[in-house]
Order: sequence, then structure tokens, then C-alpha cells
Amino acid sequence: MAQDIQNVTFAGTEHWTKKGDVNLFLWNKAPEGAAKGTVLFVHGSSMASQPTFDLQVPGRPFSSVMDWFVAQGYDTWCVDMEGYGRSDKHRDMTANIADGADDLSAASDYIMAKTGAKNFHVYGISSGALRAAAFAERHPDRVAKLALDAYVWTGEGAPTLIERRKKLDQFRVMKRRPIDRDFVFSIFNRDHPGTAEDKVIDAFADAILALDDSMPTGTYVDMCSRLPLNDPAKLTMPTIVLRGEYDGIAAMDDLLKFFALLPHPNKQFTVMQGISHASFQQKNYMMVYQILQSFFEQPAPVYTGE
Repeated sequence: MAQDIQNVTFAGTEHWTKKGDVNLFLWNKAPEGAAKGTVLFVHGSSMASQPTFDLQVPGRPFSSVMDWFVAQGYDTWCVDMEGYGRSDKHRDMTANIADGADDLSAASDYIMAKTGAKNFHVYGISSGALRAAAFAERHPDRVAKLALDAYVWTGEGAPTLIERRKKLDQFRVMKRRPIDRDFVFSIFNRDHPGTAEDKVIDAFADAILALDDSMPTGTYVDMCSRLPLNDPAKLTMPTIVLRGEYDGIAAMDDLLKFFALLPHPNKQFTVMQGISHASFQQKNYMMVYQILQSFFEQPAPVYTGE
């Protein structure tokens, strides 16, 4: 059983690619032998990729989702969007959702050339889910399966976005917004305090703030004023929508309407019990891993009705 695998960590390697004159940082963890497939992880609005997907916390087995999937035999990658982490921050831009889709196009070009991968299991969280969906619309041939976690479609009924819109005018005149440790803790306390351990939030904050003391405003402006940004009819690949029980961004009715319009018959909707917004940093994180692994490894149908 996957949950019985002994906890291990894997060495990672840094990679760099170009988007025009912009340097993009990629992080890779891979098994020694042939991989089952390639997973591309896409981060959200307020943190770079390594803190989100390769967070190491002593005493927390497989705290890194990348380590988990390497242990299951997958080649795993993540990329810092322009304006985040170790990627370039020199351009006068706000790193909106469309910019993120550009970053994923450049990153996938590099990974395919480097590894020979033909397509990816793409996972995005929060605004990363919007970026992942935008990328999937542009390059459906590159996305074997799509996982959208903490996703927002129209934003209707999302308490967090209602509060965030109160600062929309401020975000519109800023290229970047400051962040600090209190802000990182607010991500976990705004919806339902107690879903994540303080030691994990502390480690997450340490990792985020070691790379950035401010974040681009583009995704906030997009999510507060420009939704919907994705057309579900164009997401033609198998898709799973994951929604934390207490998530204040991913409103249930909004997601169900989006889910109903997804065209591929292989689609899943799952509510993750006891989870708020940042699922890989929650107490119930192993449940999320199992949900994703099951979706990625679901056998292809032998009968499709065609």
C-alpha cells in the first residue's frame, strides 16, 4: 500500500529556461529509473513553487508532495512564475494569470526537450489552478490529466474574494504587495483555524519569506475583477476539481456549475474533509496525496461507448 512506503526525501536539481529575456527557475525531483509519468505543479498568488511543493518539516512524513510522487515513481517539476521566488522580477508587470500561462508554456517546452515527456499531469492550486487551466486551454495536447485545487470560476459566493475586493483599487495601482509572517498565518486562519499545524505554517512562512518579501498583484486583480478567466468547454482532458471543506475562495455552487460544463466524461469532483485553502500544508495532507495519485493512476477505460 502506498501509505506504508517508508518516508524518504529525494535530491532535487535546479533548472533554468527563458521566456523571451526573462529567466524562469524550475525545480525537479525524479526517480532513478523510468518514470510512470510527469507531474507539473503550479503555485498560487502568495508563494513561490519550492515552499509549496517541496516543503520539508521535521517529524512530518512526506511533507513534500514532490517527494511523495517521486516515491510513487513520477518525475516531478515545479516552476517559479515570473515575479516570484528565484525567477526574474525585473520587468514592469504584475504577473497576471495570462502571464502565468506563458510561463507554463515556456517551462513545458523546456521539460519536454529535456526529458522527452509528451504530456503532463498538471496540478494547480488557487490562482495556480487558474494558470494551469489557462495553460490547458492553450495546449490541450500537453495535459494528460488536469487537477484544479482551490479553484475559482466566477467568484460568486466566495467570502475571501468579497473581502479582497475591498482593496481592489489599492492592488490596481501597485505592481507588488508586501507580505510577512502574519500574512502567511492569515491564509490558514481566515477560513477555519486549526486545519494546519503551527509548526508547518512556521516552516511554510520561513520558506516563503526566504525568497520574497512582496508578491505581484496581477492574480489578485484578475480574481477580484476579471473572472471568469477560463472556459470549461475548452478543458477537453480528464479533470478533477478538489475543494477543501472550509475553503473561502472555492465556493461550492460556483464550482459545481463549472464542473457540469467540463466536456470530458472522465471528470471528478471531490470535497476534502477538514481542509481549508492550502491543502498540502494541512493536517489532512496525506488524504490529498491519495486523491491525486488515484486520479493520476486510474486505468484507461476499455469501453467508451464509441
